[in-house]
Amino acid sequence: MDPNGNIQSEGRAPLAAYEDVAGRLELSLTRPNLKEEDVDAACRKALVYSLGAVVVRPSDVDMAVRILGGASVALASVAGFPHGSSNTGTKLYEGRDLLRRGVKEVNLVVNYGKMLSRQFQHVETEVLQMSESCHQSEAILKLVFESAYLAEDLKNILCKVAKRTEADFVETDSAADLKQLTALCKDLVKIKVSGPSTLEKFQEAYHAGSERYGATDPFAIANEWKQILAAREAAAKQAPAVTG
Repeated sequence: MDPNGNIQSEGRAPLAAYEDVAGRLELSLTRPNLKEEDVDAACRKALVYSLGAVVVRPSDVDMAVRILGGASVALASVAGFPHGSSNTGTKLYEGRDLLRRGVKEVNLVVNYGKMLSRQFQHVETEVLQMSESCHQSEAILKLVFESAYLAEDLKNILCKVAKRTEADFVETDSAADLKQLTALCKDLVKIKVSGPSTLEKFQEAYHAGSERYGATDPFAIANEWKQILAAREAAAKQAPAVTG
């Protein structure tokens, strides 16, 4: 990390403005113990912080639409959550229902059982149909998997599936996957990783190739970034003026 609070790397632009961080943060509101008033308050807070997206449970979509409306904070929800084991027809109905109700990003959970059984055509057909539905609605599709369930070769295959089906993102819960996913997806599919709610972890993920960062408390990351920006501004004001 440099003196200005940046983790440096080659190949990606340095993070300089508030939106460079906040606009890449996703607030996860999919935990089963959240009350409606918790979701309501968190969505309103996401607006204040200008986050990139909020991910809500399907039953909370209508409420979240009323709060977020046409704001720059994207509304996302999940299909096939949490383990991707619902049948294809159910998943597709769920995704299309989310789109109809105003969701702009669908997080589709991979069917782990089919992947482990190496039924790749089943998985690809499912993802392709969801991708077509999302893009017809001008929405984004994220292909979600948990790292612990899948060996390296299966992650490689999922990246190929994402590219062939024109999914917009692959999403993992492990920063350890980033090097592999970045090398496989390159510029065709973006990457989202979920992790601890710290600015350092966000920066590490960003410079490893992640375009989005999911957290249960992205506000902590945004606040830490605000403090760094404020310190930079104060230092710039205190610096002696250069005279000719």
